[in-house]
Amino acid sequence: MTPLPSESILFQVLVPSTERLDRFLADQLAMSRTQAARLLAGGWVLVNDRPARASQCLVQGDSVRVEIPATRAPLRALTPHPIELKVVFEDDLLLVIDKPAGLVVHPAPGHWEDTLVNALVARGTSLATGRVAEAAVPLSRAGEGTGVRPGIVHRIDKDTSGLIIVAKTDEAHRKLSHALGLRRIERQYAALVWGHIKAEQEIDAPIARNPRNRQQMAVVKTGRAARTLIQPVARFATCDLLRAKLFTGRTHQIRVHLAHIGHPIVGDPVYRGGGYRRMTGAQQQAAIAVERSAPRQALHAAVLRFAHPATRQWLEFRSDWPDDLRPALAAAAGDATLLARPNVLEYLGFRA
Repeated sequence: MTPLPSESILFQVLVPSTERLDRFLADQLAMSRTQAARLLAGGWVLVNDRPARASQCLVQGDSVRVEIPATRAPLRALTPHPIELKVVFEDDLLLVIDKPAGLVVHPAPGHWEDTLVNALVARGTSLATGRVAEAAVPLSRAGEGTGVRPGIVHRIDKDTSGLIIVAKTDEAHRKLSHALGLRRIERQYAALVWGHIKAEQEIDAPIARNPRNRQQMAVVKTGRAARTLIQPVARFATCDLLRAKLFTGRTHQIRVHLAHIGHPIVGDPVYRGGGYRRMTGAQQQAAIAVERSAPRQALHAAVLRFAHPATRQWLEFRSDWPDDLRPALAAAAGDATLLARPNVLEYLGFRA
């Protein structure tokens, strides 16, 4: 007899199209592609109420039901892990946290117990059980459990710092995820990049796994739609400080897009694209000093704007350039006073 499902997840696709279904499910449900393929082979996945194939691609409006069988433990217990968090806003429905670099957002292979979610559990924070990311909006859920991305509305890379929203209730998570899918949550990042950007430009280039290196993302013609608006803020000798606005939320989107147009982020070990090595002479020496001052990718989630899911009041939060990246910014600008200057992003013209 087929075991009764212990959890049912139903969601609707908001993006124009997706990659093949096994990869899409693996990304959305934070599981391996092999696990997703087993669910598909076992008939546990329906698209528009019909059995689905692993190679199938989804389009906007498709509904997907995933039944997690009871024979497979779908959830991993969340271990409390005390980590000091900077909470910039909190009420009964949500939190806004200024995430430090080096902190993974949600549990995943290699980081099951030392993430932002684990820190929130240790803090005693109630979290939404939602586990569907920004490409889809959950419609209904049966069963109990915390999920692998409880409360997470959108993600930030481990080595990127800055503002992130966490939902405390399923209703808040549903509304915020819906707003994100409709691009009603504004996310602005500050980035220090190699070279000079002449003018504001929109990068509209699809992103998928790099076919040559599955550990990286890349601009791929058959990838998922991705749009980023970049605006120059300040120009230095070898670098620019940019504002990057996200219209979509693909993995490593800003890093991939900036590398794609030839302006990789300072300190990015994965998408460096030549970086300072393309420079020569005295300019290269100045660039090496900047690179050595950057302990990680110089990317920071600096601004969040969104409507409160209950009151509809417009909320805005700002986070200044982080201390660990100050030496790189000061080296790029040739101005040691930036090391201690308050509101350095505003001082340099990062206003919106």
